[in-house]
Amino acid sequence: MAVTKKAEPARTKKKSGGFRETILLLVLGVGVALLLQAFVVGSFYIPSESMENTLQINDRVFVNKLAGKPERGDIVVFKGWNGEDTIKRVIGVGGDKVQCCNKGRVTVNDVPLEEKSYLHPDDEPSGDEFKYTVPPGKLFLMGDHRSASQDSRSQIKNGGDAGWISEEDVIGKAVVRYWPLGRGEIFQRPEIFDKVK
Repeated sequence: MAVTKKAEPARTKKKSGGFRETILLLVLGVGVALLLQAFVVGSFYIPSESMENTLQINDRVFVNKLAGKPERGDIVVFKGWNGEDTIKRVIGVGGDKVQCCNKGRVTVNDVPLEEKSYLHPDDEPSGDEFKYTVPPGKLFLMGDHRSASQDSRSQIKNGGDAGWISEEDVIGKAVVRYWPLGRGEIFQRPEIFDKVK
């Protein structure tokens, strides 16, 4: 009987220690997940048709917050003109000359962009003509559904310098659509932008 009495407290201690470990691991897991969400990867919901057909309303994407400096062709999430998180495609970076429409195309540094791979099939490159030089440290952004997108074109037209988005306002680069599952896709930077110097 003395052996049995000594064994019972040992079992109780072991159960109690296992429970504490489980709680500790759970708390650490949640902490790591929150840190990743805050500093590395974010999840964003698509609320409008401005990036169709690349992104549909209600799509969800993961955004890499450590992707580095935005490049032409990247899909980025940024603090938008109304202060809300916004998603658009980078067309021009600081120093670029962006123009439309030369032979029906947007040009960047006099290179015409072949945008069929991402431009909405029922849309044109731009309903408005424009010609801008992107200021240093700023971005010129457009939606893929040009006629349904409030982007750098309309913002510059209405508010001058307010239309440019600072590179510092970019939250991250969209890397994958994870929802809906049937339309999952890893985003690649369109090759046409490799020709722009």
